[in-house]
Amino acid sequence: MLQTALHFSHTLLREIVQPADQVIDATMGNGNDTAFLAELVGKLGKVYAFDVQAAAIQNTEKRLQENQLSEQALLFHQGHETIAEIISPETPIKAAVFNLGYLPKSDKEIITMPDTTRTAIEAILERLVVKGRIILVVYYGHEGGEQELTMVKNFCKALPQRQFNVLSYQFVNQANQPPILYCIEKK
Repeated sequence: MLQTALHFSHTLLREIVQPADQVIDATMGNGNDTAFLAELVGKLGKVYAFDVQAAAIQNTEKRLQENQLSEQALLFHQGHETIAEIISPETPIKAAVFNLGYLPKSDKEIITMPDTTRTAIEAILERLVVKGRIILVVYYGHEGGEQELTMVKNFCKALPQRQFNVLSYQFVNQANQPPILYCIEKK
């Protein structure tokens, strides 16, 4: 059975993330990806998680505590465009995940933006190890979503083939603009 973009993102991460790896959740939201990554990296690894909304921090902290994963994650109440300020260029990042759009069940006016997302992707690419992956799940059925989708698509298309493989995964016969997944893998 085909997987949704969200489930496929976890498959792609599970394939490469190992205990003791360092990874990024660039849009922590309700903490689902942060907790998933914290399980994968184990006690010796680290998840750097970013979000601009206080509700996202609270939801993520709660989820991590409930699953006894708090030690594995560092939560930053700031936008993912600040990744370069927080994570040293020498830090080897194995994987990163973005869920682009807005925080479910919250203010739909607060959305991820093309410029900040691009800045974050560029910072992660500088730190990404060989065979590392950046997963971008793009929700675009809201105001501003199409612009971010266009930026991600064009950014991915422009990546040099000798250095990166880029996958696009989407359902083309579904209504209501289902999310599109992009996976950037460093060669």
